[in-house]
Amino acid sequence: MKAQLLIDNQWVNAENDAKFERRHPVSNALVTEASSASVADAKKAAESAHAAFKAWRNSPPSERRRLLLKAADILESKTPQFIEIMAAEVGASPLWAGFNVHLAANVFREAAALATQIQGETIPTDKPGALSMTLRQPVGVILSIAPWNGTVVLAARAIAYPLVCGNSVVFRGSEASPRTHALVSEALVEAGFPAGVLNYLSNSPQSAPEVVDALIAHKAIRRINFTGSTRVGRIVAEKAAKQLKRCLLELGGKSPLVVLDDANVDEAVKAAVFGSFLYQGQICMSTERLIVDEKVADEFVAKFAARAKELVAGDPAVNPACIVGPMINPSSGARINDMLQDALNKGAKVVCGGVADGAVMPATILDHVNSSMKIYDEETFGPITVVVRVKSAQEAIAVANDSAYGLSSGVFGRDVNRALAVAMELEYGSVHVNGSTVQNEAQAPYGGTKDSGYGRFDGRAVIDEFTELKWLTIEPQEQQYPF
Repeated sequence: MKAQLLIDNQWVNAENDAKFERRHPVSNALVTEASSASVADAKKAAESAHAAFKAWRNSPPSERRRLLLKAADILESKTPQFIEIMAAEVGASPLWAGFNVHLAANVFREAAALATQIQGETIPTDKPGALSMTLRQPVGVILSIAPWNGTVVLAARAIAYPLVCGNSVVFRGSEASPRTHALVSEALVEAGFPAGVLNYLSNSPQSAPEVVDALIAHKAIRRINFTGSTRVGRIVAEKAAKQLKRCLLELGGKSPLVVLDDANVDEAVKAAVFGSFLYQGQICMSTERLIVDEKVADEFVAKFAARAKELVAGDPAVNPACIVGPMINPSSGARINDMLQDALNKGAKVVCGGVADGAVMPATILDHVNSSMKIYDEETFGPITVVVRVKSAQEAIAVANDSAYGLSSGVFGRDVNRALAVAMELEYGSVHVNGSTVQNEAQAPYGGTKDSGYGRFDGRAVIDEFTELKWLTIEPQEQQYPF
């Protein structure tokens, strides 16, 4: 597969025809040959977006809505292509790839629905004869940086919401999924978005720092949205702060699922299996910690392990029925094995699965994990989860909140009032009572607290993220001033 840059609605090669390769994490076979943007290419994309913004900011809401809805339909029509490409590039199962496209289409439709909801308000004023109001206006060019894991849906929200607010976008895709992100961009070109409203860049891992630095510093770029690791998110935020540019950051997670002593264990197990092992645990809101009351822990762990052992593992490009595919690269296995061994040395027990072999790892569950172990609060981002046993609901709350992260969480309990009381105490951007930690709806605000970032994607919250609030007054032509 090949992937080029999109600048001014033209698919072009990078400066000096520079390229980089995406290889399969297990076979090392060449998957994608992609154009590697230079600083000069990045500046061209920013300048193209800046020129397009001048007209796009004044486009009527009905036109933005029409184009976004058309893009949603085109995205859905490309589902078979996404399934094929995502299996090869990022080891996604047909379930995860199809789910991504479905969610992405919903994002574009939700964004379309916001076209007429970007509103201000009138404000009471003490000035006789004056009208005081607020307006929401587009910001300018938005730099959108999306990761490889939720490849389509995370790209969609990084593009659709700025566009509906009247901004233009420079979309910097992931070096792990350049063809997938190019296909998302193709859908917008086919939908008829004007040239320059969306520009797409890919670049090699080696050139990423200088390319992203150039984009953040470019005077046309006014805001940045970034989804990815906490480590890189901090770097982006620091660089943006030097330029006095606002960020929306959705970063790492260590999502807990609390299982209270009155929980429906069978239903909790279903949610745990889905949340822990969908896309081999490489989702920001994957269930990385099961915090289980000791009264039901033995039953829960036994049923959880039995279900996890049934999951089909393999390469989704070869076996579409597999649930647990390869991780994004072989280094993931070495990193997780280090945490796994540390936990075993300190008393944890493997009840399902085992060590990783490069990018390949079976669904793995560690029981009897405690705070002395690295895996207790370090993000694993792989097909491994841990069980922490607690003695009460209050201890469960304390353990859940004993984390640097605060993205997604869940609570299982038959007494809904009690489960709700626990949910209210959890320091997370989202909490799901009797549901999985892995959930997303385009109409609901999504984001985290603490080291999981700040700002919110989805829902009406995006209007604040991607517009400027202006105070405007209309006053009598003749006024009295004190001097």
